[in-house]
Amino acid sequence: MKTHVSNSDIHLLSFRDKEVVLLGTAHVSKESAELVASVIEEEKPDTVCIELCQSRYQSIRQKNRWQNMDIIKVIKEKKAFLLLSNLLLASFQKRIAQKLNVKPGAEMISAIETAEKVGAKIYLADRDIRITLSRTWRVMSLWDKLKILFQLISSAGEIDEISEKDIEKMKQKDMLETLLADVEKSLPVLKNILIDERDGYLAHKIRTAPGKRIVAVVGAGHVPGIKKYWEADTDIKALEKIPPKGMFMRIFKWILPLSILTLFTFGFFYGGSTAGAQMITWWIIANGLLAGLGALIAFAHPLTILSSIVAAPLTSLNPMIAAGWVSGLVEAFSRKPKVRDFENLPEDILSIRGFRQNKVTKILLIVVLTNLGSAIGTFVAIPLMLKVL
Repeated sequence: MKTHVSNSDIHLLSFRDKEVVLLGTAHVSKESAELVASVIEEEKPDTVCIELCQSRYQSIRQKNRWQNMDIIKVIKEKKAFLLLSNLLLASFQKRIAQKLNVKPGAEMISAIETAEKVGAKIYLADRDIRITLSRTWRVMSLWDKLKILFQLISSAGEIDEISEKDIEKMKQKDMLETLLADVEKSLPVLKNILIDERDGYLAHKIRTAPGKRIVAVVGAGHVPGIKKYWEADTDIKALEKIPPKGMFMRIFKWILPLSILTLFTFGFFYGGSTAGAQMITWWIIANGLLAGLGALIAFAHPLTILSSIVAAPLTSLNPMIAAGWVSGLVEAFSRKPKVRDFENLPEDILSIRGFRQNKVTKILLIVVLTNLGSAIGTFVAIPLMLKVL
Protein backbone atom coordinates (compact mmCIF):
# COMPACT_ATOMS: atom_id res chain seq x y z
CA MET A 1 0.00 0.00 0.00
CA LYS A 2 1.17 3.55 -0.61
CA THR A 3 -0.11 5.11 2.63
CA HIS A 4 2.73 6.24 4.86
CA VAL A 5 0.85 8.89 6.81
CA SER A 6 1.21 8.53 10.58
CA ASN A 7 -2.36 8.87 11.73
CA SER A 8 -4.23 7.03 14.46
CA ASP A 9 -7.31 7.02 12.21
CA ILE A 10 -5.56 4.89 9.54
CA HIS A 11 -5.30 1.12 9.99
CA LEU A 12 -3.68 -1.33 7.54
CA LEU A 13 -5.28 -4.78 7.25
CA SER A 14 -4.94 -7.72 4.89
CA PHE A 15 -7.04 -10.75 3.95
CA ARG A 16 -5.72 -13.37 1.53
CA ASP A 17 -4.68 -11.38 -1.55
CA LYS A 18 -6.45 -8.19 -0.43
CA GLU A 19 -4.85 -5.13 1.13
CA VAL A 20 -7.18 -2.84 3.05
CA VAL A 21 -6.74 0.69 4.38
CA LEU A 22 -9.32 1.12 7.14
CA LEU A 23 -10.14 4.75 7.90
CA GLY A 24 -11.84 5.65 11.18
CA THR A 25 -13.81 8.88 10.82
CA ALA A 26 -16.27 11.20 12.55
CA HIS A 27 -19.53 11.57 10.62
CA VAL A 28 -19.55 15.37 11.01
CA SER A 29 -15.88 16.36 10.80
CA LYS A 30 -14.05 18.47 8.21
CA GLU A 31 -10.77 16.79 9.10
CA SER A 32 -12.23 13.33 8.48
CA ALA A 33 -13.60 14.38 5.08
CA GLU A 34 -10.21 15.79 4.07
CA LEU A 35 -8.37 12.68 5.29
CA VAL A 36 -10.71 10.40 3.32
CA ALA A 37 -10.13 12.34 0.10
CA SER A 38 -6.36 12.44 0.48
CA VAL A 39 -6.02 8.71 1.24
CA ILE A 40 -8.24 7.62 -1.66
CA GLU A 41 -6.39 9.94 -4.05
CA GLU A 42 -3.06 8.58 -2.86
CA GLU A 43 -4.07 4.90 -2.88
CA LYS A 44 -6.21 4.87 -6.04
CA PRO A 45 -7.86 1.65 -4.84
CA ASP A 46 -9.96 -0.81 -6.84
CA THR A 47 -12.82 -0.42 -4.35
CA VAL A 48 -13.94 2.07 -1.73
CA CYS A 49 -16.12 0.53 0.99
CA ILE A 50 -18.35 2.94 2.87
CA GLU A 51 -20.35 2.55 6.08
CA LEU A 52 -23.68 3.06 4.35
CA CYS A 53 -26.58 0.82 3.41
CA GLN A 54 -28.63 1.27 0.23
CA SER A 55 -31.28 3.49 1.86
CA ARG A 56 -28.72 5.83 3.44
CA TYR A 57 -26.69 5.91 0.23
CA GLN A 58 -29.81 6.96 -1.67
CA SER A 59 -30.48 9.65 0.95
CA ILE A 60 -27.13 11.20 0.03
CA ARG A 61 -27.38 10.71 -3.72
CA GLN A 62 -31.09 11.41 -4.28
CA LYS A 63 -32.26 14.64 -2.72
CA ASN A 64 -35.87 14.08 -3.83
CA ARG A 65 -36.22 10.57 -2.36
CA TRP A 66 -38.86 11.72 0.15
CA GLN A 67 -41.25 12.58 -2.68
CA ASN A 68 -41.64 8.87 -3.41
CA MET A 69 -42.62 7.92 0.15
CA ASP A 70 -46.12 6.52 0.63
CA ILE A 71 -47.18 7.64 4.11
CA ILE A 72 -50.32 5.47 3.98
CA LYS A 73 -48.16 2.41 3.31
CA VAL A 74 -45.87 3.34 6.22
CA ILE A 75 -48.83 3.38 8.62
CA LYS A 76 -50.35 0.15 7.30
CA GLU A 77 -47.00 -1.67 7.55
CA LYS A 78 -46.64 -0.51 11.19
CA LYS A 79 -43.43 1.40 10.47
CA ALA A 80 -44.42 4.85 11.78
CA PHE A 81 -42.32 4.59 14.96
CA LEU A 82 -39.31 3.30 12.98
CA LEU A 83 -39.53 6.11 10.44
CA LEU A 84 -40.03 8.78 13.12
CA SER A 85 -36.97 7.52 15.04
CA ASN A 86 -34.93 7.46 11.84
CA LEU A 87 -35.92 11.07 11.06
CA LEU A 88 -35.02 12.18 14.60
CA LEU A 89 -31.62 10.51 14.26
CA ALA A 90 -31.05 12.23 10.90
CA SER A 91 -32.10 15.51 12.48
CA PHE A 92 -29.51 15.15 15.26
CA GLN A 93 -26.70 14.51 12.78
CA LYS A 94 -27.79 17.30 10.42
CA ARG A 95 -27.97 19.89 13.19
CA ILE A 96 -24.47 19.06 14.41
CA ALA A 97 -23.19 19.28 10.84
CA GLN A 98 -25.00 22.59 10.31
CA LYS A 99 -23.48 24.02 13.49
CA LEU A 100 -19.97 23.10 12.31
CA ASN A 101 -20.68 24.27 8.74
CA VAL A 102 -20.19 20.85 7.13
CA LYS A 103 -22.50 18.55 5.22
CA PRO A 104 -23.97 15.68 7.25
CA GLY A 105 -22.00 12.56 6.38
CA ALA A 106 -19.31 14.78 4.81
CA GLU A 107 -16.70 12.02 4.97
CA MET A 108 -19.02 9.59 3.14
CA ILE A 109 -19.78 12.21 0.49
CA SER A 110 -16.04 12.81 0.18
CA ALA A 111 -15.43 9.05 -0.18
CA ILE A 112 -18.08 8.70 -2.90
CA GLU A 113 -16.93 11.72 -4.89
CA THR A 114 -13.22 10.87 -4.64
CA ALA A 115 -13.87 7.22 -5.53
CA GLU A 116 -15.67 8.33 -8.68
CA LYS A 117 -12.82 10.71 -9.43
CA VAL A 118 -10.14 7.97 -9.32
CA GLY A 119 -12.36 5.36 -10.99
CA ALA A 120 -12.82 3.11 -7.93
CA LYS A 121 -15.90 0.94 -7.38
CA ILE A 122 -18.19 2.09 -4.54
CA TYR A 123 -19.22 -0.77 -2.24
CA LEU A 124 -21.91 -0.41 0.44
CA ALA A 125 -20.72 -2.29 3.53
CA ASP A 126 -23.24 -1.54 6.29
CA ARG A 127 -26.41 -3.41 7.24
CA ASP A 128 -29.70 -1.81 6.23
CA ILE A 129 -30.63 0.73 8.92
CA ARG A 130 -34.21 -0.56 8.87
CA ILE A 131 -33.04 -4.06 9.79
CA THR A 132 -30.84 -2.69 12.58
CA LEU A 133 -33.68 -0.63 14.04
CA SER A 134 -36.21 -3.47 13.61
CA ARG A 135 -33.91 -5.90 15.44
CA THR A 136 -33.54 -3.26 18.16
CA TRP A 137 -37.30 -2.75 18.59
CA ARG A 138 -37.82 -6.50 18.95
CA VAL A 139 -35.84 -6.60 22.21
CA MET A 140 -37.23 -3.39 23.66
CA SER A 141 -40.25 -2.78 25.85
CA LEU A 142 -42.66 0.09 25.18
CA TRP A 143 -41.02 2.02 28.03
CA ASP A 144 -37.53 1.59 26.50
CA LYS A 145 -38.85 2.77 23.12
CA LEU A 146 -40.34 5.86 24.75
CA LYS A 147 -37.05 6.59 26.52
CA ILE A 148 -35.28 6.46 23.16
CA LEU A 149 -37.87 8.75 21.59
CA PHE A 150 -37.54 11.21 24.48
CA GLN A 151 -33.74 11.06 24.27
CA LEU A 152 -33.75 11.79 20.55
CA ILE A 153 -36.13 14.74 21.03
CA SER A 154 -34.29 16.14 24.07
CA SER A 155 -31.01 16.04 22.12
CA ALA A 156 -32.28 19.12 20.26
CA GLY A 157 -31.47 21.34 23.23
CA GLU A 158 -27.91 20.03 23.51
CA ILE A 159 -26.72 20.82 19.99
CA ASP A 160 -25.61 24.38 20.75
CA GLU A 161 -23.25 23.11 23.44
CA ILE A 162 -21.34 20.76 21.10
CA SER A 163 -17.95 21.96 19.87
CA GLU A 164 -15.49 20.53 17.33
CA LYS A 165 -13.51 19.16 20.28
CA ASP A 166 -16.61 17.24 21.36
CA ILE A 167 -16.95 15.90 17.83
CA GLU A 168 -13.47 14.43 18.02
CA LYS A 169 -14.54 12.65 21.23
CA MET A 170 -17.62 11.36 19.43
CA LYS A 171 -15.32 9.69 16.92
CA GLN A 172 -14.78 7.00 19.50
CA LYS A 173 -18.46 6.03 19.35
CA ASP A 174 -21.06 5.23 16.74
CA MET A 175 -23.72 7.94 16.24
CA LEU A 176 -26.49 5.63 17.43
CA GLU A 177 -24.40 4.55 20.43
CA THR A 178 -23.80 8.19 21.37
CA LEU A 179 -27.51 9.04 21.32
CA LEU A 180 -28.65 5.91 23.12
CA ALA A 181 -25.92 5.79 25.76
CA ASP A 182 -28.30 6.15 28.71
CA VAL A 183 -30.74 3.55 27.42
CA GLU A 184 -27.85 1.19 26.66
CA LYS A 185 -26.88 1.15 30.35
CA SER A 186 -30.26 -0.26 31.31
CA LEU A 187 -30.52 -2.50 28.22
CA PRO A 188 -27.01 -3.85 27.40
CA VAL A 189 -28.37 -6.00 24.55
CA LEU A 190 -28.67 -2.76 22.52
CA LYS A 191 -24.90 -2.57 22.24
CA ASN A 192 -24.83 -6.05 20.77
CA ILE A 193 -27.35 -5.10 18.06
CA LEU A 194 -26.26 -1.54 17.34
CA ILE A 195 -22.50 -2.01 17.55
CA ASP A 196 -21.21 -5.59 17.88
CA GLU A 197 -23.43 -7.08 15.18
CA ARG A 198 -22.60 -4.27 12.79
CA ASP A 199 -18.88 -4.57 13.55
CA GLY A 200 -18.98 -8.21 12.48
CA TYR A 201 -21.15 -7.35 9.47
CA LEU A 202 -18.82 -4.54 8.35
CA ALA A 203 -15.72 -6.70 8.80
CA HIS A 204 -17.20 -9.47 6.63
CA LYS A 205 -18.41 -7.10 3.90
CA ILE A 206 -15.12 -5.21 3.72
CA ARG A 207 -12.87 -8.28 3.52
CA THR A 208 -15.11 -9.88 0.86
CA ALA A 209 -15.49 -6.71 -1.20
CA PRO A 210 -14.39 -6.94 -4.85
CA GLY A 211 -10.86 -5.86 -5.75
CA LYS A 212 -7.42 -6.37 -4.22
CA ARG A 213 -6.73 -2.80 -3.14
CA ILE A 214 -9.47 -1.48 -0.85
CA VAL A 215 -10.04 1.67 1.18
CA ALA A 216 -12.79 1.29 3.79
CA VAL A 217 -14.40 4.38 5.38
CA VAL A 218 -16.21 3.72 8.66
CA GLY A 219 -17.03 5.54 11.89
CA ALA A 220 -14.02 5.39 14.22
CA GLY A 221 -16.16 3.73 16.89
CA HIS A 222 -16.39 0.63 14.68
CA VAL A 223 -12.65 0.23 14.08
CA PRO A 224 -11.81 -1.85 17.21
CA GLY A 225 -14.75 -4.17 16.54
CA ILE A 226 -13.89 -4.59 12.84
CA LYS A 227 -10.33 -5.55 13.77
CA LYS A 228 -11.70 -7.94 16.42
CA TYR A 229 -13.97 -9.72 13.91
CA TRP A 230 -11.59 -9.45 10.96
CA GLU A 231 -10.78 -13.18 10.87
CA ALA A 232 -14.15 -14.35 12.25
CA ASP A 233 -16.55 -16.45 10.21
CA THR A 234 -19.56 -14.13 10.52
CA ASP A 235 -22.97 -15.39 9.43
CA ILE A 236 -24.30 -12.19 7.87
CA LYS A 237 -27.50 -13.88 6.66
CA ALA A 238 -28.45 -14.42 10.30
CA LEU A 239 -27.68 -10.76 11.02
CA GLU A 240 -29.99 -9.67 8.19
CA LYS A 241 -33.01 -11.46 9.62
CA ILE A 242 -35.64 -9.68 11.69
CA PRO A 243 -36.42 -12.02 14.59
CA PRO A 244 -40.10 -12.74 15.28
CA LYS A 245 -41.76 -11.22 18.30
CA GLY A 246 -41.19 -13.13 21.51
CA MET A 247 -43.71 -15.78 22.51
CA PHE A 248 -44.69 -13.76 25.59
CA MET A 249 -45.67 -10.69 23.56
CA ARG A 250 -47.55 -12.76 20.99
CA ILE A 251 -49.56 -14.38 23.77
CA PHE A 252 -49.91 -11.20 25.83
CA LYS A 253 -51.52 -9.21 23.00
CA TRP A 254 -54.36 -11.75 23.03
CA ILE A 255 -54.50 -12.35 26.79
CA LEU A 256 -54.94 -8.65 27.63
CA PRO A 257 -58.11 -8.02 25.57
CA LEU A 258 -59.53 -11.38 26.64
CA SER A 259 -58.91 -10.40 30.27
CA ILE A 260 -60.71 -7.09 29.73
CA LEU A 261 -63.69 -8.84 28.15
CA THR A 262 -63.71 -11.31 31.05
CA LEU A 263 -63.83 -8.38 33.48
CA PHE A 264 -66.87 -6.98 31.64
CA THR A 265 -68.55 -10.38 31.89
CA PHE A 266 -67.86 -10.62 35.62
CA GLY A 267 -69.17 -7.10 36.07
CA PHE A 268 -72.51 -7.86 34.48
CA PHE A 269 -72.76 -11.32 36.09
CA TYR A 270 -71.91 -10.37 39.69
CA GLY A 271 -72.71 -6.67 39.83
CA GLY A 272 -75.64 -6.52 37.47
CA SER A 273 -76.25 -4.20 34.56
CA THR A 274 -75.36 -1.09 36.59
CA ALA A 275 -71.89 -2.35 37.51
CA GLY A 276 -71.30 -3.65 34.00
CA ALA A 277 -72.32 -0.33 32.47
CA GLN A 278 -70.02 1.57 34.87
CA MET A 279 -67.07 -0.64 33.91
CA ILE A 280 -67.68 -0.05 30.21
CA THR A 281 -67.99 3.68 30.89
CA TRP A 282 -64.64 3.78 32.69
CA TRP A 283 -63.06 1.78 29.86
CA ILE A 284 -64.35 4.19 27.21
CA ILE A 285 -63.41 7.31 29.18
CA ALA A 286 -59.87 6.22 30.10
CA ASN A 287 -58.99 4.72 26.73
CA GLY A 288 -60.74 7.23 24.51
CA LEU A 289 -59.79 10.44 26.30
CA LEU A 290 -56.10 9.56 26.71
CA ALA A 291 -55.82 8.46 23.07
CA GLY A 292 -57.53 11.72 22.08
CA LEU A 293 -55.13 13.63 24.31
CA GLY A 294 -52.20 12.03 22.50
CA ALA A 295 -53.61 13.16 19.15
CA LEU A 296 -54.30 16.63 20.57
CA ILE A 297 -50.70 16.99 21.79
CA ALA A 298 -49.59 16.24 18.23
CA PHE A 299 -51.90 19.07 16.97
CA ALA A 300 -54.09 16.64 15.02
CA HIS A 301 -57.11 17.63 12.93
CA PRO A 302 -60.37 17.74 14.98
CA LEU A 303 -61.69 14.74 13.01
CA THR A 304 -58.50 12.85 13.84
CA ILE A 305 -58.88 13.58 17.56
CA LEU A 306 -62.50 12.45 17.41
CA SER A 307 -61.56 9.28 15.53
CA SER A 308 -58.91 8.41 18.13
CA ILE A 309 -61.42 8.87 20.97
CA VAL A 310 -63.95 6.64 19.22
CA ALA A 311 -61.48 4.03 17.97
CA ALA A 312 -59.26 3.53 21.04
CA PRO A 313 -61.79 1.68 23.28
CA LEU A 314 -62.48 -0.71 20.38
CA THR A 315 -58.95 -1.17 18.99
CA SER A 316 -57.60 -1.87 22.48
CA LEU A 317 -59.77 -5.00 22.46
CA ASN A 318 -58.49 -6.04 19.02
CA PRO A 319 -54.83 -7.16 18.96
CA MET A 320 -54.69 -6.74 15.17
CA ILE A 321 -55.48 -3.00 15.10
CA ALA A 322 -54.06 0.01 16.95
CA ALA A 323 -55.73 3.34 17.63
CA GLY A 324 -52.74 5.18 16.19
CA TRP A 325 -53.17 3.51 12.82
CA VAL A 326 -56.76 4.72 12.67
CA SER A 327 -55.91 8.29 13.71
CA GLY A 328 -52.88 8.35 11.38
CA LEU A 329 -54.97 7.32 8.39
CA VAL A 330 -57.72 9.83 9.24
CA GLU A 331 -55.11 12.60 9.53
CA ALA A 332 -53.51 11.54 6.23
CA PHE A 333 -56.86 11.85 4.45
CA SER A 334 -57.96 15.00 6.33
CA ARG A 335 -54.68 16.83 5.77
CA LYS A 336 -53.13 14.98 2.87
CA PRO A 337 -49.38 15.73 2.64
CA LYS A 338 -48.50 17.77 -0.42
CA VAL A 339 -45.40 17.51 -2.58
CA ARG A 340 -43.86 20.46 -0.72
CA ASP A 341 -44.16 18.59 2.60
CA PHE A 342 -41.98 15.81 1.22
CA GLU A 343 -39.63 18.32 -0.44
CA ASN A 344 -39.26 20.29 2.81
CA LEU A 345 -38.76 17.22 4.99
CA PRO A 346 -34.92 17.43 5.05
CA GLU A 347 -35.17 21.00 6.39
CA ASP A 348 -38.23 20.62 8.59
CA ILE A 349 -36.67 17.83 10.66
CA LEU A 350 -34.03 20.30 11.84
CA SER A 351 -36.44 21.96 14.30
CA ILE A 352 -39.24 21.01 16.68
CA ARG A 353 -41.47 23.55 14.94
CA GLY A 354 -40.73 21.91 11.59
CA PHE A 355 -41.54 18.48 12.99
CA ARG A 356 -44.85 19.81 14.27
CA GLN A 357 -45.86 21.70 11.11
CA ASN A 358 -44.76 19.32 8.38
CA LYS A 359 -47.75 17.13 7.53
CA VAL A 360 -45.60 14.00 7.12
CA THR A 361 -43.88 14.15 10.51
CA LYS A 362 -47.13 15.33 12.14
CA ILE A 363 -48.85 12.14 10.97
CA LEU A 364 -46.02 10.03 12.40
CA LEU A 365 -46.24 11.87 15.73
CA ILE A 366 -50.02 11.38 15.80
CA VAL A 367 -49.65 7.62 15.26
CA VAL A 368 -47.07 7.29 18.04
CA LEU A 369 -48.76 9.58 20.59
CA THR A 370 -52.25 8.17 19.98
CA ASN A 371 -50.96 4.63 20.51
CA LEU A 372 -49.17 5.78 23.64
CA GLY A 373 -52.31 7.45 25.01
CA SER A 374 -54.38 4.35 24.30
CA ALA A 375 -51.82 2.07 25.98
CA ILE A 376 -51.75 4.26 29.09
CA GLY A 377 -55.55 4.42 29.04
CA THR A 378 -55.77 0.63 29.10
CA PHE A 379 -53.74 0.36 32.29
CA VAL A 380 -55.54 3.32 33.88
CA ALA A 381 -58.93 1.75 33.13
CA ILE A 382 -58.21 -1.66 34.67
CA PRO A 383 -57.97 -0.54 38.34
CA LEU A 384 -60.98 1.75 37.86
CA MET A 385 -62.99 -1.19 36.54
CA LEU A 386 -61.86 -3.44 39.41
CA LYS A 387 -63.09 -0.86 41.92
CA VAL A 388 -66.58 -1.24 40.50
CA LEU A 389 -66.44 -4.96 41.27
